[in-house]
Amino acid sequence: MKTLAMVAGEASGDLLAGLLLDGVQARWPQMRAPGNMVGIGGPQMLRRGFQAWWPSERLAVSGYVEVLRRYRELVGIRDQLRQRLLRERPDVFIGVDAPDFNLDLERGLREAGIKTVHFVCPSIWAWRPERVHKIKASVDHVLCIFPFEVELLSQHGIAATYVGHPLANVIPRTPDRVAARAALGLPPDAPVVAVLPGSRASEVKHLAERFLRAAALMGRARPELHFIVPAAPGRRAAIEQAVRRVFGASAQPNLHILDGQSHQALTACDVTLIASGTATLEAALFKRPMVIAYAVHWLTASIMRGKKLQPWIGLPNILCRDFVVPELLQDEARPEKLAAATLAWLDDPARVAALQTRFDALHAELQRDTPTLAADAIAQILPA
Repeated sequence: MKTLAMVAGEASGDLLAGLLLDGVQARWPQMRAPGNMVGIGGPQMLRRGFQAWWPSERLAVSGYVEVLRRYRELVGIRDQLRQRLLRERPDVFIGVDAPDFNLDLERGLREAGIKTVHFVCPSIWAWRPERVHKIKASVDHVLCIFPFEVELLSQHGIAATYVGHPLANVIPRTPDRVAARAALGLPPDAPVVAVLPGSRASEVKHLAERFLRAAALMGRARPELHFIVPAAPGRRAAIEQAVRRVFGASAQPNLHILDGQSHQALTACDVTLIASGTATLEAALFKRPMVIAYAVHWLTASIMRGKKLQPWIGLPNILCRDFVVPELLQDEARPEKLAAATLAWLDDPARVAALQTRFDALHAELQRDTPTLAADAIAQILPA
């Protein structure tokens, strides 16, 4: 292989893509040459020598209403990218997550004879099962991060490989809480709550103030609590505005906004109040109890309810096939309920211990040599 093109949307896709590039570059060292890896990517990909024609944050949008507002912009980027890739004809195109953007792009490229791979199976097992037909038409191979997905795709004649979840190798089986607290300047023995309102602008808009009002309630009930709020790239200003709306101009000595450092925050905390998404799986791999919440535009929520196939939305619950952690969605995600559910974990060490045992078993199941397995699967579809 001489050249590849990739598209990764938002922070989680950038992380996954960066790890995949490790395997690609180990198998094909020439890929490190400038201009051999191109498309849409973020900091993790750039660190591996990827050339980003657009930054991945341009694709960071969620929900039907939010997508509609930026529809022309997103379609414009995709059309320009497709035309450029059809001219340059990479050996393979790899779409990392972002199925609403990538599957249509992959279909056009595949029809033109370019090999296509999709990394992270769209969650057809959770909602929108009709997308399986688009997957079959769009991709030559799917790299699956959950073991049950390969058999599901094979039932529809779609080639797939289970490569494990890359985060299971990045996150240690036994996180060092003491070191993380020291690095963040937190007291070694104080109870710590990590507040993660999401990485997308729409998530911060809908969740940051709710989460911070819940933190205010918890802080009044238990003044010894410390709160850490990792701000995703480009989201610090919005979170600081939410802090001012909730707390006013007064200083909050026990509330610390971090620039990124979500993994440090999850290592350091006792419990996390967290937006539904990949971060909830990260919290599970850090063996942290959590309260999952989500809120979107009411119309988006209404449409999504009609397409939902399972009773859970949080990845830890989906993978454990049970409500092992609470989920509070839409109107249920009220500050008082969020605060009560979060504090409940601090009062029940036996419940926390049982959850950590379950999460450790999940960690072992997801731990594979993802970069190598992914590169091997990609090699299978390339011309001899």
